[in-house]
Amino acid sequence: MSAVIPAVAQMDISAAAPFTKVEISYAAIAPMLVVFGGALVGVLVEAFAARRGRHETQIGVVVVTLLGALAALVFLARPNQTSTMAGAVVIDGVALFLQGLLVVLSLVSILIMGDRLSGRTADAFTPSGSAIPGSKQEEIAQRLGASTTEAFPLALFATAGMMMFVSAGDLLTMFVALEVLSLPLYVLTALSRRRRLLSQEAALKYFLLGSFSSAFFLFGAALLYGFAGTISLSGIAAAVGRTDNPGLLVPGTLFVLFGVLFKIGAWPFHSWVPDVYQGAPTPVTGFMAACTKVAAFGALLRLVYVGIGATRWDWSAALWVVAGLTMIVGSVLTVTQTDIKRLLAYSSIAHAGFILVGFLAFDRSGVNGVLFYLAAYGFTTVAAFGMSFLVRDGGTEATSLTQWTGLGRRHPKFAAVFFVLLLAFAGIPLTSGFTAKVAAFVPAVAHGGAAGAVLVVIGVLCSLITAYAYFRVAGLMFRSPERGEGSSAGVVEVVTPSTVTTFALAIGVVVTLVLGVFPAPLLNVFDTTTQFLP
Repeated sequence: MSAVIPAVAQMDISAAAPFTKVEISYAAIAPMLVVFGGALVGVLVEAFAARRGRHETQIGVVVVTLLGALAALVFLARPNQTSTMAGAVVIDGVALFLQGLLVVLSLVSILIMGDRLSGRTADAFTPSGSAIPGSKQEEIAQRLGASTTEAFPLALFATAGMMMFVSAGDLLTMFVALEVLSLPLYVLTALSRRRRLLSQEAALKYFLLGSFSSAFFLFGAALLYGFAGTISLSGIAAAVGRTDNPGLLVPGTLFVLFGVLFKIGAWPFHSWVPDVYQGAPTPVTGFMAACTKVAAFGALLRLVYVGIGATRWDWSAALWVVAGLTMIVGSVLTVTQTDIKRLLAYSSIAHAGFILVGFLAFDRSGVNGVLFYLAAYGFTTVAAFGMSFLVRDGGTEATSLTQWTGLGRRHPKFAAVFFVLLLAFAGIPLTSGFTAKVAAFVPAVAHGGAAGAVLVVIGVLCSLITAYAYFRVAGLMFRSPERGEGSSAGVVEVVTPSTVTTFALAIGVVVTLVLGVFPAPLLNVFDTTTQFLP
């Protein structure tokens, strides 16, 4: 051993690779830094702020943080900043749009999360997340008026992870972002005030299946590194273009896609969606349904269009099958649901398939369609789950469709607005859903060949199937309940939301209508935005 040390000491250190300083554009990553900083401030609030004013303080921190991140996106980040941190983060037009969309959707969702409705015992979260459901500890926390305000910094951490996910330039950054966005969602799912055991069961399912999907992603990333000798997406694309022997490329690609398709909720990785959407607090469900789908599709766009799919090799046939079965499974099972949250959950699976149709066009117009669909679906979904959170049966959320029977006769304004959202989900003209489907389907027909045309036909038929489910809900709301139907505890009512929640819901409804009537401005933004397509 003593002979080795002098030999090492005599090595020519000048032969070692020179150290290269990594350049960091803080203006480019400023929006993410602002959100991460706000989440850390929220943690400090939980540690030091008095319980009485903690809820209002956390809401203020969230609003200031997300508005600050939006301002940083507008005034600091620029699409010509192609990459920073040695290529780990890529800032282009698509990344900026998706980050801005995530910030706005998160702000709307968290404002709905913060509504306590008629009092401290009517909010979405349990008074003590660590207490066993029905235990004395939970009862004491309820009497003391405790509130799980930890949900707000957790939501900010998840938002920051999503922003990093859509701008990742290599597989390692993408994996870290995947974990940062996932871990807070696992916890948030378990914090429902009502039906606590169902909420905890949903969180456990989400955590276990999410862990498997993350492991698949990490293993796939290792295989792709073994194939290309780099984890950079652009480096992998270069290796794909000059190889004649795929080798580790095929299993690596499949495993990485498994991890991303799980977050999208595409078949056959969709089994967690209905259970988690039903068990999670309803505002958290809206947050997950909208923001997670935006983040996952943003990462999938970058992964496929920049990295593994840059040369259009024949693996895309597997995604054609996934898209078709996702639409079929989601639409058919939507019709069979008797719970509004599970109905919207299976509906989200079908919509994931619709978005995949535009994604598989492998054309710039297809990317534009995907981005438009994500914006339209996100605002409609947040508003739909937020409005379903207001329907109460004796203080408990009324999610069974039988409880909604006759609701429109007692609350016509609520039913009319919710009907508009259902029309958007169904893709009826003059709503954002119709324009989104056109924007996704037309590129598939134009550039997807025979497979794209077949997927569009399946998509149209599945849209008709899901439309039946949406109109069935509308019919229940506006018809008179028969004897034995409706609530067992009393009359189902709609709780009057706070002004902040009303404003958040109004944003979702207005965007749904505006994007249906005047979609051109947003579509023009995509045409003039710098794209990352080769």
